[in-house]
Amino acid sequence: MKLSEIKNQLSTVDTVTFLLPNGTYVPEHFHVTEVGLITKNFIDCGGTVRKETVVNFQLWNANDLEHRLKPKKLLDIIALSEKVLGIGDYEIEVEYQTETIGKYDLGFNGNDFVLLNKKTACLAEDQCGIPQEKQKIILSEINNQNNCCTPGAGCC
Repeated sequence: MKLSEIKNQLSTVDTVTFLLPNGTYVPEHFHVTEVGLITKNFIDCGGTVRKETVVNFQLWNANDLEHRLKPKKLLDIIALSEKVLGIGDYEIEVEYQTETIGKYDLGFNGNDFVLLNKKTACLAEDQCGIPQEKQKIILSEINNQNNCCTPGAGCC
């Protein structure tokens, strides 16, 4: 989800809730402790120089159990970060600590903002020696009349 999309969604909801990949919710007394711009400059295993930029939200729970972040307040935080940091319309990455700090992509299911598991991937598979996945064929589904000889078929 891009920054413009969360801003649009925030204008349609009454509460801000984040659903974790395991189906539980971030406690409703969470804080957004950071909104930032993260740029990652790196080289992949194939030697290609790459650059990724994301808007980062950090969620945090404190012991102030009565705290509730309203959509308007989050919109105000986003507007201030856009103004002060010059943040553009980038994809959002969310940091949230469970056992360790996890990084998530962000989606929306109509009611809740959904933290989506991120996955690693090789960006240079063609140069890494990773074999192509072989196509799986179910032999029983092969049309025998066209693909093999039968008595009287005239193919032999």
